[in-house]
Amino acid sequence: MTQRIDAHHHLWVRSRTPQDWIDPVSMAAIDADFTPDDLAEALAGQGVTGTVVVQSVQVEAETVDLLALAARTPVVQGVVGWVDLTAPDVADALARLRSGPGGAHLVGVRSMVQAEHDPAYLDGADLRRGMRAVAATGLALDLVTRHDQLPAVARLVRELPEVPFVLDHLGKPPLAGDDPTTGGDLADWAAAIDVVAASPNVTAKLSGLVTEASWTGWSAEGLRPAVEHALAAFGAGRLMFGSDWPVSLLAARYDTWVETLSGLLAGLPPAAQETIWHGTARRVYGLPASATQEPRHEEEQG
Repeated sequence: MTQRIDAHHHLWVRSRTPQDWIDPVSMAAIDADFTPDDLAEALAGQGVTGTVVVQSVQVEAETVDLLALAARTPVVQGVVGWVDLTAPDVADALARLRSGPGGAHLVGVRSMVQAEHDPAYLDGADLRRGMRAVAATGLALDLVTRHDQLPAVARLVRELPEVPFVLDHLGKPPLAGDDPTTGGDLADWAAAIDVVAASPNVTAKLSGLVTEASWTGWSAEGLRPAVEHALAAFGAGRLMFGSDWPVSLLAARYDTWVETLSGLLAGLPPAAQETIWHGTARRVYGLPASATQEPRHEEEQG
């Protein structure tokens, strides 16, 4: 079985980390707590030897909890956390996180760009200073965006070449079209992705696609145009597998997504498939070769 690193999933206990964005009616499938035991059940039989857990709310305390959780959960090899990137003390905040329990598992920080409606948000001097501080500590900078924000993302990644950016969920292509089996109009997204991918400091995650499509009517063939365009734009060396579990449960079981992506990648050479399934995540996030080792930060990699 192919070795896999799930580079994007979440864990939460709502009494400690409220998920106010979850609608209990339309999102009943994820209106629950999700713990390492639930994760282990989802991963069973899927060849996943390591994962990266990603922040779900813009609260630094959640990152503290996730790092401590990673320290006692061997399969969780990395944490992409959250700090206020516009604050003047980003470097100090990262140092605090890294000095606490599980701090060695901090491999990245995520910016929730999708929540911003100011078209100039990514041009902010304070934000960019914070992003540079993240990169200076050897961490990656995840971006979760709407597809209409991709032109601003392209400008950002071009103007900050020293920052290793990771684009979550392929920049959320508009896959929910009038016909759920064929997907939406990807022309604008594809053009914008080409410009983003022109900057070599960007990698992207093949994650979260089923929830950008019709939750009840998506198909592998409907996702294929987005995946194939991403392959053409980034190449296997700058793409990584992720699930976006448990959010992905709104549209598919964990094993269904793994099976779907396996089919979409089946035409690639075996080495390219291995790169997407685990190689890119190991390289970008400095993940260990096994779950018994700690993550490697950039300054430790040479």
